[in-house]
Amino acid sequence: MEQTNEMTIEFDSRSCNESFARVAVAAFMTQLNPTLEEVADVKTALSEAVTNAIVHGYENQVEKIIVRCSISGNLLTISVRDTGKGIEDVAKAMEPLFTTKPDTERSGMGFAFMEAFMDEVAVESALGEGTTVNMKKRIGRPGGENQY
Repeated sequence: MEQTNEMTIEFDSRSCNESFARVAVAAFMTQLNPTLEEVADVKTALSEAVTNAIVHGYENQVEKIIVRCSISGNLLTISVRDTGKGIEDVAKAMEPLFTTKPDTERSGMGFAFMEAFMDEVAVESALGEGTTVNMKKRIGRPGGENQY
């Protein structure tokens, strides 16, 4: 049976906590001996998911964001959950350049960045109930033994 390791953090939906989430997940994934590029990829994808929860899910109201991470073999799984307003049309929201806030500095590339930097991205959302972004990335070789 393959060993797993898990962690969960919950924090206020304040933009200053985005960096906290990035550091916490980066620290958790160090057990896989990731390359700097792999760490940067995960941190970028995580930032996009947390920012989406803050800006779109909660519309800058202070609520809770829950980040769960698990490692099984060399697979890192990350879940970012909010209980905000939800996404009306997930497929449309995931289209590059689509934004619900065109009058702000939002580029509409959040989900595209997540998909570019992670191996898998799946989004579950229900109006009035919130959104969960599930992301997966294989790190190095099984057992976390990267070749340099």
